[in-house]
Amino acid sequence: MRKERNDEPGVDRLKQRRQRIRKISDSKKRMRMGCGSMVGSERCVSCTTFNILAPIYKRLSEEDQSCRESQHRAYWLSRNERIIERLLGDRSSIICLQEVWLGNDELVDMYEKRLGDAGYVSFKLARTNNRGDGLLTAVHRDYFKIINHRELLFNDFGDRVAQLLHVESVDPSWQEQKSSIQQQVLIANTHLLFPHDSSLSIVRLQQVYKILQYIETYQKEHNLDPMPIILCGDWNGSKRGQVYKFLRSQGFVSSYDTAHQYSDFDAHKWVSHRNHRGNICGVDFIWLLNPNKCRKPLRTSWNEAVFGIIKYLLRTASLTEKNAFAFLKVDSPGDYITYSGFCQALCQLGVAGHPHGLGPKDINDLWVQVDIDGNGVVDYEEFQRIWNPKCSEPPEEKIAPGVDGTQMIGGRQQTFGFNVKDAVLFPPEVERGMWPENYSLSDHAPLTVVFSPVSIPCGQPIC
Repeated sequence: MRKERNDEPGVDRLKQRRQRIRKISDSKKRMRMGCGSMVGSERCVSCTTFNILAPIYKRLSEEDQSCRESQHRAYWLSRNERIIERLLGDRSSIICLQEVWLGNDELVDMYEKRLGDAGYVSFKLARTNNRGDGLLTAVHRDYFKIINHRELLFNDFGDRVAQLLHVESVDPSWQEQKSSIQQQVLIANTHLLFPHDSSLSIVRLQQVYKILQYIETYQKEHNLDPMPIILCGDWNGSKRGQVYKFLRSQGFVSSYDTAHQYSDFDAHKWVSHRNHRGNICGVDFIWLLNPNKCRKPLRTSWNEAVFGIIKYLLRTASLTEKNAFAFLKVDSPGDYITYSGFCQALCQLGVAGHPHGLGPKDINDLWVQVDIDGNGVVDYEEFQRIWNPKCSEPPEEKIAPGVDGTQMIGGRQQTFGFNVKDAVLFPPEVERGMWPENYSLSDHAPLTVVFSPVSIPCGQPIC
């Protein structure tokens, strides 16, 4: 019996995906879409993120690790043609790709031409130090016009980068109500460093911090009104990691988990990647932050996330709470932690004392957070700031009245945002936590999320 290939494009597959979205019951649709009213008619936008596995990294032989797909044009050309066919078949409004082989002009030209002919405007960004691969973000002209495009170079250990696009809707159906609400969106695309060992946890956290800090600065410099933010990419970490918790503490929601009503603790419900070690895990996310979400100060979330890493490393060393306090005391003469002892302990844990770890300013900020009374030492009670960091989602909060870019509707302040209507991973097996052996498009699964534009009463949560 011939096995069906999961990665073959075709009419049947596209019909099944469309039917799945149509079959969402009205009750479930209300739960997923929240309580916001639709802006204009219900024409949704969709976003796809996909790490397409650069041919320079794709191994063709377990015995010969040096044999890569990039050495065989017929192989990489055929696979990337199938990837493009899938992307064009899905016709997402926004496409964010990672591990695009930007070092090969033929492949780049193929993506740019095919996407361009299909109505997309695309932007590419190579990783620093000539790594060979990079990012490509494409936006369909029928849905958005580009206001601005920025490139963010981390210049760090992993030569990672990020793209930021500032777009505005051109969909006339969104404008039918002649609303004065601005319908602009910030979109980021990135690919974080792989956590080869625990010492890189700080680097990965720093990469996310730089993205959020850059977005925050961009909004202030351009005096932007409140607008939704979408973060796409391969985050190279699961829902159990500090990157996930950090983004949640900043008010972002995982669109896939929102669509399927999964909690932060449902870490094994789905997968999106089989890594080079053979492990399967969920690492590809499309994050959404609506403008009515309360956000902690960015540095507060950062400190809490770092404390979470420190606690994880202490527990990995099989230290109990009291033993962890003793470890941080180092050779302190009293029952307290000194600043010098704190610095020494961080070096021993591998989060400081090297070029890619915490810097002096980072350590000082952490110390200020934990030395609550400011007496220069940390006692056991203050140590609880480290042992029990509270890195979690902040509560909902109303936007202050009179914010520009909002509108009064029915006596209530309104702003523009998105509800998560649906989210789909391909192939379908990964949605059940399994990785099919006959899937060959990539070592990642493409994730597509459908958003419905909504007019949000300020202070009203998105369910």
